[in-house]
Amino acid sequence: MVREGSFSRAAWTLQIAQPTISARIAALEEAVGGALFTRTSRRASLTPLGASFLPYARRALAMLNEGVEVARQTQEGQRGRVAVGVLGSLAGCLLGPVLADLLRERPALDVYVRSGSQQKVAELLCDGVVELGLLAWPCVDAPMVELAPVLQLREEVVLAVPRGHALAGRAAVSEEEVAAHCAPLLLVRWWQTTHARVARIAGQARAVANVPPETARTLLGAHAGIGFFTRPYRADLLAGGEVCAVPLAGAPLWRDSA
Repeated sequence: MVREGSFSRAAWTLQIAQPTISARIAALEEAVGGALFTRTSRRASLTPLGASFLPYARRALAMLNEGVEVARQTQEGQRGRVAVGVLGSLAGCLLGPVLADLLRERPALDVYVRSGSQQKVAELLCDGVVELGLLAWPCVDAPMVELAPVLQLREEVVLAVPRGHALAGRAAVSEEEVAAHCAPLLLVRWWQTTHARVARIAGQARAVANVPPETARTLLGAHAGIGFFTRPYRADLLAGGEVCAVPLAGAPLWRDSA
């Protein structure tokens, strides 16, 4: 109305009947308690009340248009919220690169990530705090609710030793040899319960350091112990020649997650 200056031109621009516009303006004037327009045979202009109301009407329309656009983008997958719970050992090496690709493609997404223990991530899933979880699989800590895997992953866990270590360069080593040459054994909880072979080595080792993955990685790079690592946690150290991967004799060790 303000832009067109008359009820008839506004009706033509909006492609609705003039009586419909007149009825809507009358309802709005009743709501605000006074006339918004001064009407003549040739033009409709704002009253002082209408001029004071106009900025708020424009803001309301802008918010409505913004809401429509956000809803459209959400429907198309460009906007919305992604809530993920993740094991600490999977947060950086697995979830980080995936989120980076997602946000480069859809920068308007809101992302919510909670990192914690296996039990904590399972609880977040079951309580509906997050919609997706990355955890060790199969999950034996899920409280009361059955969790369904969307994608299952398998990573090999290998022995990593500093360059120059007594076991470096060996084609394969036994559990007994690992136990005899670790000082200390860096024991990382890659599994819900420590793998039986790693537990046997820890039971024979002279010293054991129970540490988180990032701490174990730092100690490995500082030549302050040896341990079993997944590929993401040893890749850059291997590439730089600081450490060596040594196969454990017998069947390889795997970590499953979902």
